Amino acid sequence: MGDSSFKPNISATDKDPALKQAEIAYMKLIEEKNRERVHKLQQIAKKNRITGFTIGAGVLGVYLYSIFAVKQETFLDDFDEPVKVQKQ
Repeated sequence: MGDSSFKPNISATDKDPALKQAEIAYMKLIEEKNRERVHKLQQIAKKNRITGFTIGAGVLGVYLYSIFAVKQETFLDDFDEPVKVQKQ
């Protein structure tokens, strides 16, 4: 396993190594690719929200329409029992 007593020697007086031009160009390329990826993910999230709201509005519309349609049904409210005819 690892030796817990091992500690790297870091000195504050050591100069930071300068990055090479190729490393800087590679970092810029990676940053640009990451920005493109984030932009695509934001577009997908926006489309997903629009789709969700559209489906939700459709479901709510069908629900409200069905409630309204059931309220208008009055054929059972006016139902009277027919008058019985008595035979003489």
